[in-house]
Amino acid sequence: MNARHILVVAHAKREDTVAAALRVVDALRAAGATPVLPAADHDEFVALDHRFADVGLLGTDVAIHDLELAIVLGGDGTILRAAELVRGSEAPVLGINMGHVGFLAEIDRDDMDAAVARVIDRDYDVEERLALSVRVKDAAGAVVYDTWALNEATVEKASRERMIEVVIEIDGRPLSSFGCDGMVVSTPTGSTAYNFSAGGPVIWPTVEAIAVVPLSAHALFAKPLVVGPEASVAIEMLERTDGSGILWCDGRRSHELPPGARVVVRRSSRPVRLARLHPTAFTDRLVRKFQLPVAGWRGAL
Repeated sequence: MNARHILVVAHAKREDTVAAALRVVDALRAAGATPVLPAADHDEFVALDHRFADVGLLGTDVAIHDLELAIVLGGDGTILRAAELVRGSEAPVLGINMGHVGFLAEIDRDDMDAAVARVIDRDYDVEERLALSVRVKDAAGAVVYDTWALNEATVEKASRERMIEVVIEIDGRPLSSFGCDGMVVSTPTGSTAYNFSAGGPVIWPTVEAIAVVPLSAHALFAKPLVVGPEASVAIEMLERTDGSGILWCDGRRSHELPPGARVVVRRSSRPVRLARLHPTAFTDRLVRKFQLPVAGWRGAL
């Protein structure tokens, strides 16, 4: 029987999360699976508990393509990190919520042992989420940076006191130019993150679309846009821009944008795979996250 390698990703700064990670490691071993840690986390975890010392390391002992699944202990930020770690493999990501009410983590810490047991039994569904392909081209049209995003790609001003001048292009056609603090290009998954704070629409995960939202734009026509999933969105830093900008993807990966730079965002050919144990209505997640008032609801008639 082939070995089963399962990545465990946790935030090493929290004592309860480290203890939970050790429980998951022990449960995986007891079931005959091989737990794996990100190489960058190994020393920090071993310093906290020596029992992590003999856990295999991703990229050193176990190749990314040999991973069956990633178990993530934490909030949405930790899940975004795990999605980055397994990018390029078929391994889905299962989020276990460690106290934060996020949108990506499905399981609460109280259900952790049962969740691990279901992982061992392969008793879960896989949900594919639209991701973004993000490229930066220089003024000559050469690709100088190539990355991806699950939540959003944002073009922001690099200097606090200066706005940037941009022109927006949809499917190869110019739409409008204006000065702004930045632009957010979001997936449905990211619609409740930066896009939400910027006044963009909440998009149900089952909807395939891309949102384009200006940040503090100095223009009459600078409204949030929702375009089709196959649309190409380009943001050009105009040469007349007084300052430089910066591209951020999921708040994790960045690249400087001088005047003349062009950021092209479109659907990635590779979605992000999330493991799901329970079908949960997205409406219920919104109600819990934002503590929305639903008193008086009588239910379906």
